[in-house]
Amino acid sequence: MKILAFGASNSKASINKSLARFTATLVPHAEIEVLDLADYDLPIFSTDLEAQIGHPPAALAFFDRIGAADGVIVSFAEHNGSYSAAYKNLFDWASRIDPKVFQDKPTVYLSTSPGPGGAGSVLAAAKGSARFFGADLRAAVSVASFYDAFDSETGSITEPTALAALTAAAETLALAEVA
Repeated sequence: MKILAFGASNSKASINKSLARFTATLVPHAEIEVLDLADYDLPIFSTDLEAQIGHPPAALAFFDRIGAADGVIVSFAEHNGSYSAAYKNLFDWASRIDPKVFQDKPTVYLSTSPGPGGAGSVLAAAKGSARFFGADLRAAVSVASFYDAFDSETGSITEPTALAALTAAAETLALAEVA
């Protein structure tokens, strides 16, 4: 089973990328591909620009990576209560290829932040729109106070409640292969 994981941020030190990567390791017998959104450099989306250039290669590559996966794990960074600009722009371009960006793949949504909110606002927005964008949403988990829950030396979540929730979420992707 091939799992595609990414943090919805272009930060080199993205805690959401770390969370997505770790959660992917919890999917039994998974082959893991971790994307870095910084590799998908795109102009700001507009319909005028789309009419001029069509679908940029970076948007097509992102869409194709999702299509090649058996399951997807996305961990959303929250910027001012919403999606990061890097993710939103990439998603906007990909949605013009096909509104079902997630291509009906079994999907787990995550979010985290350094504070107690765990980026819950952006996770709620993502959950609310998942069905419109072809995400077969299996689970959604917010991890509060990331630096208290994450061991940077081992690259793993150590807080027991968060670990249990992430393990259960990851296992829902493994069930997709059996079904």
